Amino acid sequence: MNTEPIQRRKIYQEVVDRLLQRIRDGEWRPGDQLPSERDLMDTYGVGRPAVREALQDLARSGIVEITHGERARVMVPTADLLIEQVAGGAQHLLRMQPDMLEHLKDARVFMEMGMCRMAAQRADSQDVQRLRQRLDDHRAALNQLDVFLHKDMLFHREIANISGNPIYPAIVEALFNWAGAYYQSIVRAPGSEALTLAEHTRIFEAIAAGDGDAAAQAMSDHLLRANDLYHRPENRPA
Repeated sequence: MNTEPIQRRKIYQEVVDRLLQRIRDGEWRPGDQLPSERDLMDTYGVGRPAVREALQDLARSGIVEITHGERARVMVPTADLLIEQVAGGAQHLLRMQPDMLEHLKDARVFMEMGMCRMAAQRADSQDVQRLRQRLDDHRAALNQLDVFLHKDMLFHREIANISGNPIYPAIVEALFNWAGAYYQSIVRAPGSEALTLAEHTRIFEAIAAGDGDAAAQAMSDHLLRANDLYHRPENRPA
């Protein structure tokens, strides 16, 4: 017999559950508009605040889209949005438990090595051209730190794009951003920009040549070189 106390729930949470169930049952498909707030209030016998809070909760999850003056519309959450939802918690975890940075670094090396190997095996001429453009854009931003950091991330994300799996680029960008405060101090180290570009060039050349092992090794060398700098106390954020 289950003797656990019954949890009290807010009214809007019940509305969320009802709406989710109807969406999952196929009553409303992606692109369909939900009933008006007034219709939902009448259907569930609740006030406008409960309906609005329920819709906002669904919007935060990427399940519906709310546009001013229109009824909420059913959406399909993107990989970027799903990863973004955990970003705040991940960054807080890194601040509260600095040891988690080691796990983050290990995860990034493991994943990006695999993505590089996959990119080298799958890249066609158009993929190579796009990656070359990302490298050129990164090089052009050499003297603009904030732009340089963004172009750095875009180069890594482009490699993940070659896989054709939308989850990979979202994860790459998230990992990059979660450790961003640590990473910026590394890039500010004298000469590190030129070294990063040289390492990116080596990665690009291996992918363009279709050499999966060389691409994975080049990415490993690149990330592990940066990881060594993470350990320096002067490179840790305040």
